Amino acid sequence: MQVIKTKKVLTEKLNKLGSSLNLGLVPTMGALHQGHASLIRKAVEENDKVVVSIFVNPTQFNNLEDLNKYPKTLDADLLLISEISEDIIVFTPEVTEIYPKTVVPKIYDFDGLDKVMEGEFRDDHFNGVGTIVEELLIVVHPTRAYFGEKDFQQLRIIQKLTEIRQIPVEIIGCEIVREDHGLAMSSRNERLSKETRLKAAFIYETLKAAKIKFGTDNALSIKEWVVNEFKRTNDFELEYFDITDVETLTPIIEKTNNLKYRAFIAVYVENVRLIDNIALN
Repeated sequence: MQVIKTKKVLTEKLNKLGSSLNLGLVPTMGALHQGHASLIRKAVEENDKVVVSIFVNPTQFNNLEDLNKYPKTLDADLLLISEISEDIIVFTPEVTEIYPKTVVPKIYDFDGLDKVMEGEFRDDHFNGVGTIVEELLIVVHPTRAYFGEKDFQQLRIIQKLTEIRQIPVEIIGCEIVREDHGLAMSSRNERLSKETRLKAAFIYETLKAAKIKFGTDNALSIKEWVVNEFKRTNDFELEYFDITDVETLTPIIEKTNNLKYRAFIAVYVENVRLIDNIALN
């Protein structure tokens, strides 16, 4: 395993490998868990060489406190990666390497994908995501790049990014990895108490119930039911729940035949913001 800190050295290393190899990229912000591990394993299985980036990107945080509290566990991250494969390149740049002048994001037009759900509550978040992902795709030139479906809205936006920037890469969405009790794996889970972490299974249980209701009920009544479920508990604060089609991410009222839908949720618990989603059909 080789750890590289600069774009120049990374580019030199990748150029030596030659252009004929299939190259996989797994962008992360560190604090790696088994969800990340599943992405890395899939990338290793499907490519000749893999680059894993570890960079806590400041421009995708709209809350400075959240940025400051984001866990940094590089030694543990490198150990997890090495246990998967010793043949992985790890890119760990400093902020000045990615933002040499000013720490500001590029501005993108994502055709409205960034205006709903996460975009409604996190100003400029997806401009920040687009900025770092575009930079990584340009530097690495991967054949495939891997992202988890837990951040499904982000996945769709990255797919749109490669379309509008005409970046020749296959974006691979990977299934959500969950803890034994159902909570979607996230670096933020580490900030929860053990008791609350178990209680947070309520989020996934609510999504599963919403999926069952989707077979017979309309989206508005399901949303009202979810809101009322969260009102019945003092442990969680519901920020949003939406049902959208998977292409435009536009919240719906009535279902249309031949379209695919997902339910999305964001919840605060112990001042930690958790998101999750589930395919409905």
